[in-house]
Amino acid sequence: MKLTNKGPFWAITFLLIFSGLYSYAEVKLPQLVSNGMVLQRDTKLKIWGWASPGEKVNIAFNGKKGSAVTGADGKWLIELPAMKAGGPFTMVIKGKNEITLSDILLGDVWFCSGQSNMVLRMEAVKEQYPEDVASANYPQIRNFYVRNVADFTPTHDELPAGAKWVAATPTSVLDFSAASYYFARHIYLKYHVPIGLIASAWDGSAIEPWISAEGYKGMTKFEDQIKTFTDTAFLNRIARGRTGGGARGPGGFGARPQPAPDLGTSGPKPWYAIDYVPESWHHFWLPGYWNDQGVKDLNGVVWFRKEVNVPASMGGQAAHLYLSRIADADVSYINGVQVGASGSIYNNRRYDIPASLLKPGKNLIVIKVTCNNGKGGFLADKDYTLATANEKIDLRGDWEYKVGQVLIHNIPAGPPAGAAQPAGGIPAFVAANTAPTGIYNTMVAPATNYAIKGFLWYQGETNAGRAKEYAQLLPALITDWRNKWQLGDLPFIFVQLPNYMEANYSPSESGWAELREADRKTLSLPNTGMAVAIDVGNWNELHPLDKKDVGTRLALWAEHLAYGAKDLVYAGPLYQSQKIDGNKIALSFTNVGGGLMTKGSNELSYFEIAGADKKYVWAKATIDGDKVIVWSDSVANPVSVRYAWADNPDGANLYNKEGLPASPFQTADN
Repeated sequence: MKLTNKGPFWAITFLLIFSGLYSYAEVKLPQLVSNGMVLQRDTKLKIWGWASPGEKVNIAFNGKKGSAVTGADGKWLIELPAMKAGGPFTMVIKGKNEITLSDILLGDVWFCSGQSNMVLRMEAVKEQYPEDVASANYPQIRNFYVRNVADFTPTHDELPAGAKWVAATPTSVLDFSAASYYFARHIYLKYHVPIGLIASAWDGSAIEPWISAEGYKGMTKFEDQIKTFTDTAFLNRIARGRTGGGARGPGGFGARPQPAPDLGTSGPKPWYAIDYVPESWHHFWLPGYWNDQGVKDLNGVVWFRKEVNVPASMGGQAAHLYLSRIADADVSYINGVQVGASGSIYNNRRYDIPASLLKPGKNLIVIKVTCNNGKGGFLADKDYTLATANEKIDLRGDWEYKVGQVLIHNIPAGPPAGAAQPAGGIPAFVAANTAPTGIYNTMVAPATNYAIKGFLWYQGETNAGRAKEYAQLLPALITDWRNKWQLGDLPFIFVQLPNYMEANYSPSESGWAELREADRKTLSLPNTGMAVAIDVGNWNELHPLDKKDVGTRLALWAEHLAYGAKDLVYAGPLYQSQKIDGNKIALSFTNVGGGLMTKGSNELSYFEIAGADKKYVWAKATIDGDKVIVWSDSVANPVSVRYAWADNPDGANLYNKEGLPASPFQTADN
């Protein structure tokens, strides 16, 4: 190749050539193998990295030594023998250079994954559990947060950049997953061994992108999709669609129209300014959605304003603006000054207001809300207050609103008419974080050398409505991950979907109930556990804040599966079998503990019964020892029973005496 010095081209070419030749000139380590890491006790350890081909690498750790010669691909891997819990230790890795890692612990490592309910941080629940946050001084509980990156390319050797091990303190714990933190705290306080959490979760993700290509073996539909996703022409078409490049025609989607500027910030006076004079604003009752109050199916920006009369006793005081849950993003102002912003409906908004900002008398609150799903606004039954240490003002009620911007959504569902369709029955515009293998490749595969104790999984909301498919995919994921880690049937503990959405007071079908049933049936796989969460949710909250009970129930299963706890009641009643006797059905359960009981009422509720016609009606139910007897005078020849079969089975009250709820179930497939 003839190289000429022609400005930037020469510089780029030089860098590319020399980065390729010398990218592994020194020993390098993956981010997981770093200062403060927790290594898995009582199992062989793999330490790996990169160096120059042929370079010898030596490791010394906790009195153990190992060595390896780097392969032609620039990779090396050293196995160390199993070691007992303890630390802190130092690890020295030597090649042409020397790396010393410090503050290393040996304990138990859990891979924590799923979607937004696993992501939900302690920051979101700090108002609910202030003492737990203040007391979070646990230097031996450590978190490794994996940044969200997805890719269909299956050759990633390293997790997304920017991750490190962080010990739990009252400040750092705010970035821990709440569910996994309460799990870790329970285990640590019980067994006093260091706990490492690898937090690899993604808001809104389905289960499909978490499974590897090998995990889909025999599933033709998904195998065909994966072939498409790894096709270069298809990926190029997606890239052009995202950037708006390319001419119209096969494979090109054309430039996307751009929305007009936000009127709230592009005019002569921003709408949050205290000297802005509002014109043509409309009334809005907060809380509520704009779709229900005069703005139909808007994807865009709506501004809200309200003048609040602050008493003299609150003026000049430091305060907090509580806006709880907003769909989806907000920027909030008081008296023309921005006091906070959040980009997600999942965040619990608590904005600090400096003492100098509030004044006695009228104060202006302005909230800019952006939503992309046509139903923006403020969730009901939440906290919307302006508060000082001793006083608060309820912000619910009459506000004013005005539309600032209409966002244009023009994502094509597929190639233009006449263009070749991609294989697998999938759209030509697809994101790697929603489709098979996309997240596994980047956020799971690079961690599979790292020895762990087990898996925690909190996901399913995005797959609700596809329960039959989920019943196949969840076992596939469990088997896939166990195969990839090559550590046997590692404990896999998952959270069953909580109660959510409006209560239905008539027997009906439910996509959420069906997915809970798919979860329950997955317990047929060895060494699996399920934390029942049917009593921790809220009708209007996809992300319930009670992650303490969730974490504790996960930990109880871990005690049973991973820590050998004897005589422990680790779960609520689980349906086992039924026996039909005339017009009654007797149900048997495992995990009855000290006995079955009702909670909050003397009568059992939310049992349904059906005959051969599969038409379910409400049933009477009573506890008889360790069984539940179910019947209805309107069903002479019953065949099957359902319990808590609804999106939100409000009032379902079968528990064991240890206070753990029974899992929803049905006794026969419909």
